[in-house]
Amino acid sequence: MNASSEQKSSDPIGKKNHDDIESALGPGLQRVIGTGLFLGTAGPLRNGGPIGLMLGYMVVGSICYSVMISVGEMIAFLPISGGFIKFAERFVDPSLSFAMGWNYWYNWVILLPTELSAASVLINFWNKSVNDAVWITIFFIVVIAINLMGAGIYGECEFVFSSVKVLTITGLIILGIVLDLGGGPNHDRIGFRYWKNPGPFVQFEGIAGATGRFLGWWAVMTQAAFSFIGTEVVAVAAGEAKNPKKTLPKAIKRVYVRILIFYIGGTTIIGLLVPSNDPSLNLLVKDAAASPFVIAISRAGIKGLPSLINACLLTSAWSAASSDLYISSRAIYAMAISGNAPRIFAYTTKRGLPLVAVAFCSVFGCLAYMGITQGSGRVFGWFANMTAVAGLMTWFGIGFTYLRFYAGLQAQGISRKSLPYASPLQPFAAWYTVITTLVICFFSGVTVFIKGHWAQDIFITNYLPLALFPVMYFGSRFFYYKKGLVSPKDMDFITGLDEIEAITYDEPPPNSFAERLWSWLVSGNVYAVDLDYHLDLLFRCEQLNSHHYWSELCNESFFHVSCLKFYSNRPK
Repeated sequence: MNASSEQKSSDPIGKKNHDDIESALGPGLQRVIGTGLFLGTAGPLRNGGPIGLMLGYMVVGSICYSVMISVGEMIAFLPISGGFIKFAERFVDPSLSFAMGWNYWYNWVILLPTELSAASVLINFWNKSVNDAVWITIFFIVVIAINLMGAGIYGECEFVFSSVKVLTITGLIILGIVLDLGGGPNHDRIGFRYWKNPGPFVQFEGIAGATGRFLGWWAVMTQAAFSFIGTEVVAVAAGEAKNPKKTLPKAIKRVYVRILIFYIGGTTIIGLLVPSNDPSLNLLVKDAAASPFVIAISRAGIKGLPSLINACLLTSAWSAASSDLYISSRAIYAMAISGNAPRIFAYTTKRGLPLVAVAFCSVFGCLAYMGITQGSGRVFGWFANMTAVAGLMTWFGIGFTYLRFYAGLQAQGISRKSLPYASPLQPFAAWYTVITTLVICFFSGVTVFIKGHWAQDIFITNYLPLALFPVMYFGSRFFYYKKGLVSPKDMDFITGLDEIEAITYDEPPPNSFAERLWSWLVSGNVYAVDLDYHLDLLFRCEQLNSHHYWSELCNESFFHVSCLKFYSNRPK
């Protein structure tokens, strides 16, 4: 690693390409403000009502926070590259690392058709006469083209798309408050009107009493998980900061505040402005689907703005689809390099592009064409369910890994008081994560077991990802690795510390209030990682087609580099 670091300082290829890259934001924030919040809240509001929607997002938000303090405590003490994938190998066994790695790839590759379906749903706001296949094809071609052009073009596009998303969600929350207080063209002061009529909760599928209201709230949980999945990447990236003792507590605190602002604030605004019985919330009806934010602005009578906001939301889906293909292709490439996937996925072009991996992952985007006959809104719901359950299983793995980490500390006599960051909520937060994620996954499709409500599509999309995780774990444990759990006394708490500390740096503080505000919104210097080193490696790979650099990139820092957080004010 050190040799590579010294070599990169004199390498003109890496430097030249790096200096051409603009600032861009990573998927940690992209998952915070994406189609899960912009479009995916339509179904939960329709099923759970405004209070059910808000409570569902609050519960999943608390699980997300528990995940973050769990991975945060581990990454602050052992800021090694690879994040929770490597931790699973160190503190549990290689089989869990294998299962979480493939589950991570599956999570991102299934997100590709999810976002393509979301894009076609959003564009139906303007034109419902054109077949969804046309829009899916257009979006799909552009996404593939961006990924075939390499990391440079990808970074430029992500900078533009992500900036639009940050500004959009911030503006929507402010606008929502104004509209609720009667600041719209119709001067209608809405207040809490829709919490009274049609009511704070919805009787799910017409089921009366507390049972119907509970099922309505429970129906929110899976979709809320879809919105939150990926937020843990921010904590993992923070683990590569030079001073985790100081930066990680700030990172955790700021991400928690973002959860309150973006998620809880956003869902509260939606519940205030849009009644749960609005027919446009039904994503299962092809000609009625729309974003709750767009519905709210349209109901306020603001001409022109709904189309502008819908266009901004469309860029969110487009951006996410591009990231999904990029990350999933690099994930399977990394696994091929490390021997956990077929070697053919390690093939690269002369420019270092993992062409076979990109082509293979692109095939999964074709699943979005299922929306031609079933409706893109319905297909979006299917893949959102699959992604949510897969993501929850990743969270389960993180929580279980922390419990093993906790046991290892006790067995080796390492006091948690000596850790750079230690949450007073542990180990209870980790147990909360393990239990709640399993409960949500097991009962994510519970409504299909209610008499008269059987739906094969809901059953498959909710329980297939849940079944795959133990199959991958036990299959690899008994037939591939054939190893048991790592003993707490034998856990490795040392290897890798010197190397990762040698290549990290502190990002310089913002120079003005505007820069500080923007830094706080999008990620800030608490997430500074050695991206000069990582990106130089990336560009060497694509310019020199070097398997040595690809191997180092993928094996040592892939799960962070795949997040690609570019900074315009990085140290030169």
